[in-house]
Amino acid sequence: MADRTLRGQAAIVGVADAASPTGELELTGRALEVTMIAEALADAGLTIADVDGLCYAGFGGMATLGLAEYLGISPRWTDGTNVGGSSYEVHVEHAAAAIAAGLCDVVVGVYASTPRSDRKRSSGGGGGGRRPMPFGPDPRMEFEMPYGLMMPMGAYALSASRHMHSFGTTSEQLAQIAVSTREWAAMNPSARYQDPITIDDVLSSPMQASPLHLLDCCLVTDGAGAFVMTSAERARDLAKPPVHVLGAATCHDHSGIMAMPDLTTTAGAISGPNAFAMAGIKAGDVDLLMGYDSFTITALLHLEDLGFCDKGEGGAFVEDGRTGPGGSLPMNTNGGGLSYTHPGMYGMFLLVEATRQLRGECGPRQVEGAEIAVAHGSGGVLSAMATVVLGTEATL
Repeated sequence: MADRTLRGQAAIVGVADAASPTGELELTGRALEVTMIAEALADAGLTIADVDGLCYAGFGGMATLGLAEYLGISPRWTDGTNVGGSSYEVHVEHAAAAIAAGLCDVVVGVYASTPRSDRKRSSGGGGGGRRPMPFGPDPRMEFEMPYGLMMPMGAYALSASRHMHSFGTTSEQLAQIAVSTREWAAMNPSARYQDPITIDDVLSSPMQASPLHLLDCCLVTDGAGAFVMTSAERARDLAKPPVHVLGAATCHDHSGIMAMPDLTTTAGAISGPNAFAMAGIKAGDVDLLMGYDSFTITALLHLEDLGFCDKGEGGAFVEDGRTGPGGSLPMNTNGGGLSYTHPGMYGMFLLVEATRQLRGECGPRQVEGAEIAVAHGSGGVLSAMATVVLGTEATL
């Protein structure tokens, strides 16, 4: 691992996202994807003619082919990896490697999904809002579904229950994560929910799958985003300050929750340290954590697995508001999947917010002096983890 040379080879140079306090967007499907790509390229000071690499986690086979055809481009490098919500962190890792190897110069990654407004559209909305049944025999059909496990929240409830049993974590501690995240959302005019909440609000919200209450769970909204990457050398001549990829790593260890090796430890315990080692940093060096928060327990596990605290101490770590505004570890400063937006696969928004924070563009919620940010994605049901360490020019 020490011989890998991705550190400082590539940079994110353009980002875009779309979300709304209503939770709905006017555009859908390909139109929304193309709008995000155009906005991200404009942010970078590039055009579609510069793009020769494409990342896309659309459902169905050969998804990148259709998108490239619509864009009228002929990418000489393509990546259709789909491991759920962490796909976009994986795309950054793969794109950085491809750029470093000279396989392409400018890569675009995009995501759009409109599950909330699709419910109102008779034709559906495309953009990945519907998920096809898996091909072939699926063990989950035999070992999970017949027992009435509500998915996906049932899987996370199992993890939360086990964490409580093993380490004494409380519902109040999990609720504090939602409270702190909402404090960040209050400073984001695009966030779905911006009104403050309390621990009592979380605990009095309807139980969804014990021990998870409604406010422990992510939203269901429309949302979209895109990123543009290029080499570190070319990035320095573009429109915005480059945000360099310092480290990246991926690991997945199960598909169905019945096969998770340890319900309280994710594959982030591997991807996180590997990404940090590549970047040459320690957890204490991180100024901002964008940690996938499909549920409060998801975020708590990330804190432990990435080394911000020891295993089992995540509850105590968050209970004083440490991850909220003014805390020692700002986490999910856009309001996260719990309060900002969650269209199904949230990982793109981790990258967009981390990039903007490192460029100093986040207004009232800006983390002062942020130089190093971590975007940590989670796909499947705590299945596929991907960690990306990003840094400003000063960190090289």
